[in-house]
Amino acid sequence: MAGFRRGLNPDAREVRSMPVPDARLLPAGAATLVAGDHGDPFGILGPHAGPDETRVVVRTLQPGADQVSLVLNGPDVRPVSLKCMDPAGFFAGLAPATQIAAGYRLRIRYGVHELEIEDPYRFGALLGETDIHLIAEGRHWRLYDVLGAHFTEIDGVTGTCFAVWAPNARRVSVVGDFNHWDGRRHSMRLRPECGVWEIFLPGVAPGTLYKYEIKTRDGTVLVKADPLAAAAERPPATASRVTAPSGHRWTDADWMATRTGTSDRAAPITIYEVHLASWRRKQGTALEPLDYHSLASELVPYVRELGFTHIELLPISEFPFDGSWGYQPSGMFAPTSRFGTPDDFRAFVDVCHAGGIGVLLDWVPAHFPADAHGLYRFDGTCLYEHEDERKGRHKEWDTLIYNYGRREVANFLIANALYWLKEFHVDGFRVDAVSSMLYLDYGRGPGEWDVNAFGGNENLEAIAFLKQLNTEVYGQVPGTITIAEESTSWPMVSRPADVGGLGFGYKWNMGWMNDTLRYMRRDPVHRKHHHDDLTFGMLYAFSENYILPLSHDEIVYGKGSLLGKMPGDRWQQLANVRLSLAFMYAYPGKKLLFMGCEFAQSREWNHDGQLDWGMLEEASHQGIRHLTRDLNWLYRDVAALYELDCEPGGFSWIDCEDADQNVIAFLRRSASGGHAVIVCNFSPVVRDRYRIGVPETGQYREVLNTDAREYGGSGVGNLGIVISDPVPCHGMPHSLTLTLPPLAVLVLLPPSAPAPHVRHG
Repeated sequence: MAGFRRGLNPDAREVRSMPVPDARLLPAGAATLVAGDHGDPFGILGPHAGPDETRVVVRTLQPGADQVSLVLNGPDVRPVSLKCMDPAGFFAGLAPATQIAAGYRLRIRYGVHELEIEDPYRFGALLGETDIHLIAEGRHWRLYDVLGAHFTEIDGVTGTCFAVWAPNARRVSVVGDFNHWDGRRHSMRLRPECGVWEIFLPGVAPGTLYKYEIKTRDGTVLVKADPLAAAAERPPATASRVTAPSGHRWTDADWMATRTGTSDRAAPITIYEVHLASWRRKQGTALEPLDYHSLASELVPYVRELGFTHIELLPISEFPFDGSWGYQPSGMFAPTSRFGTPDDFRAFVDVCHAGGIGVLLDWVPAHFPADAHGLYRFDGTCLYEHEDERKGRHKEWDTLIYNYGRREVANFLIANALYWLKEFHVDGFRVDAVSSMLYLDYGRGPGEWDVNAFGGNENLEAIAFLKQLNTEVYGQVPGTITIAEESTSWPMVSRPADVGGLGFGYKWNMGWMNDTLRYMRRDPVHRKHHHDDLTFGMLYAFSENYILPLSHDEIVYGKGSLLGKMPGDRWQQLANVRLSLAFMYAYPGKKLLFMGCEFAQSREWNHDGQLDWGMLEEASHQGIRHLTRDLNWLYRDVAALYELDCEPGGFSWIDCEDADQNVIAFLRRSASGGHAVIVCNFSPVVRDRYRIGVPETGQYREVLNTDAREYGGSGVGNLGIVISDPVPCHGMPHSLTLTLPPLAVLVLLPPSAPAPHVRHG
């Protein structure tokens, strides 16, 4: 209990409470309150009108107390002893109204010990009328400012304001060590207009662990973590934690003012996808991950040196089970305590921005786990999820689905997205499992789902939610990015909501990823029969704003690492990885690469360990890391490789029909008309005197060759320079005669192109 404890002073003089009818001291409902079953504790506890204007009745529930007195403010004011009206700890008495109005404390004796506390039931309502209306209407975009736990000061008294949405509960209490986890002690006030319960608890300080004890309408008692807690106990423990107002002082004003470029389709975007717990472990331990500060000092320089523009973090909203990788979050407003405090995470983001690195979060609004302490049947009803399991549960994942049609639930999720953007300065989201949100029959067989109002399988409520989400994010926080993980042919995912799209900025190109990896798995002798795996994607490459993902999903659950997918002996496997990476960087679309792929880790990803950093002692793997670095910087240096990533004018085939030799060649173009020539040889055979058409005469520079010796290749190439011939080819007036290295990509720039800032290859 907050306050201080001291020995009883036997000389203390107390004013005995004046006689008053017991009906006033022990009103109707007191027995229900003592039993922990009263829904309006403020109607009984605290100060209330007395028998006349000069006196006030004060009541308090202090289970286990032997004696309770009122300590009144003012000089020479004697304590007022309260009468024990119920042996369970219900005390009441009368005190002068003028002195009670000036404030009072409760002096409580337990045996030979005594403490003084502020009475939480003497403080008025917390939510203002505007907040109540916005919550009820489902459009309180700063919901995190009023719900949850907020350390503050009221009338000179420090403590924590608690507020939680549980409209169908019979009673809600805050419980923690400060009240022995006893739900009778701190029952909350219901604001019936919006279904929120609230209370101010004096003396409850930052760091305090707490939960909500919720009595349902049928009398069941639930103990729940706070859905809007800003911090949580380290898993597997599940309590919420009170935090102080942020003390972080941001230093990224310049970044925030200019980051509109990061959401510009004409900007280069290359993303390093990271699972923080398994990127690198603390030195000397195989178990303890780096904390946010260590990640800032080790991960950020690593990513910056490799040339990535963004880090994308697998979900960091608090989650109970390590094996879910964060994809089953239970604390949407709390950065996971595995790596530090909320301010520690703010500091990490600040360091990223100082290094010119944007921060994207993998965000999970598609489902949540059924853990007893979480959102599941939060107030005894399906508050956040659908009652109908045909809409409310993913059987495949054993998770629950948000009820997007309920305005308070949509508000909860949209406010959460805005919270990360505004309070933590993150630069955007990859939204997980969008396909599962869009379709009522996703992962369901016949009879396991129900049609929408028009007889279709589209989830109309989820569609409306996604449109509103993107409208609010882009409208309120310019310069941010939203990215959909959407694997179907749903139209206009990355088109604005006001023209009928879902409003995302980008969409993962799952088709390109599946086709490319399927092709690369094949032995080169068979690749000519599957040439369309390389070319088919251009039929839809500009139907959306695409990001090309080589993500975590492709190197787990027995799928093998990127290296392990490749055919041939070890040299050919490594060459195929270099080829795959360069093909991705040359192909239209922004780029995403999962950690470990940048140096071709041999094993598939294991979330319980760390990357195999020892592989970088081998020249071949160090070479692939150097290639990844050079690909990133080349992509960022050459406008033709990124400026029209999402526009048809940014790409044209030179030759897409040479299946027999496993070769494709194409042009990438910039908005100003510049171009880059890309030639890919998917065969282990060197192609001598291979002619391709080009649009410009003169000396072409070979600025990247993935077969360069410094990358671990054989060193076959064109000595850095190729001079065009006045020989028409592929419908163009000039041509180049090239030596194509085995299992390699060449990037050539024309005479008119400026030289890249960094030597590549």
